[in-house]
Amino acid sequence: LTIVSTQLVGAEEAGKFSIAFVTGTLIMIACNYGVRNFQVSDIDEKTSFASYQLNRWLCGALALGCGLMYSSARGYDAQMATIGLGVYLYKVIDGVADVYEGRLQQADKLYLAGMSQTLRSVAVIAVFSVALFLTRSMPIAAMAMSIAAIASLVLVTAPLALLETEKSRRVSLREVGHLFVQCAPLFGALFLFNLIESMPKFVMEGTLAYKYQLYFNALFFPAQAILLSIGFVYKPQLLRLSSIWANPRKRRRFDLIIVAVMALIVVITGVCAAFMAGPGIPLMSFMYGLSFERYRTLALLMVLAGGVTAAIDFIYAIITVLRHAGDVTKVYLICFAVSVVLPVILINLLGLMGAVVSYLAIMALLLVLLIVEYAHIRQRIERARNPYGA
Repeated sequence: LTIVSTQLVGAEEAGKFSIAFVTGTLIMIACNYGVRNFQVSDIDEKTSFASYQLNRWLCGALALGCGLMYSSARGYDAQMATIGLGVYLYKVIDGVADVYEGRLQQADKLYLAGMSQTLRSVAVIAVFSVALFLTRSMPIAAMAMSIAAIASLVLVTAPLALLETEKSRRVSLREVGHLFVQCAPLFGALFLFNLIESMPKFVMEGTLAYKYQLYFNALFFPAQAILLSIGFVYKPQLLRLSSIWANPRKRRRFDLIIVAVMALIVVITGVCAAFMAGPGIPLMSFMYGLSFERYRTLALLMVLAGGVTAAIDFIYAIITVLRHAGDVTKVYLICFAVSVVLPVILINLLGLMGAVVSYLAIMALLLVLLIVEYAHIRQRIERARNPYGA
């Protein structure tokens, strides 16, 4: 989407879209409320799908309201506010659709969830691109994108989940409330993580021109590829990992899977770094119609940050499977405090370089603290299972 935006309306307009998308992603995280991993690992369906649905729609309404209040508080002009509205609606629909795709995964029909996501993504990209090409107006293209997302939810995602899975028990307000309470730590950690991750971009919005939002997000593009690749590997296996963890005799196998995925992250990061050191930069320059040659060092730093972020995402998912997500809240609070201070200092001193360096430093700190906390969680679990060391 940012590639299309840059080619059609220039770096400054694409930068406005980029920062709206950053905020929209936080809104989507709020809409999801950390429920997806909890839902797909609910093997015995202790909570009805109807309750999951109501919980998600309530979260979506609250998240969209918060997004609109944020736009008002920022004092955006009509153009930026409309861009924000279109992106926020799209990301809220993405969040609501996730509960239906989670139902398909829970029913071991992940391929249908994949079809749903693919169709929505293709439709959004196509409609956005055509609207922007015809009108050269970012607000119109953003609103068209949200309409395409709504249509995909109503016509494809919801019907797939409702027709291809067993009928749910009735909604239970008690279960809905339980989800809000049970997943609060999950939501808190995920939201804090994404807020920490986005903090350099928010600092840039008040310090640098909007075009630097585009440069930052373009440099993050290869890093995002690492994160998505690892997600493709482990997320379809979350249900299986939950089953393996549930059997104490399979703990060694569980640990071997963790080591294998972490090793794969290192390999993929290395391959991505080698690509960026070679043809990657010229390819990015061609794709965006801008020169990235002067940002070669920043691109490699961002690839490293992508590997670190992928490891964070995986370790957090493992902690969720262990049902100890609430234990990492203090880790995220520590990193959030650092993220409030460090980007302000480095971006004011070094500009875009400061944004990338502060992002890498914060993510590295978060990974180290998460690994330490995971080790402590495992120790506590083993002590509880075998209090006498027998």
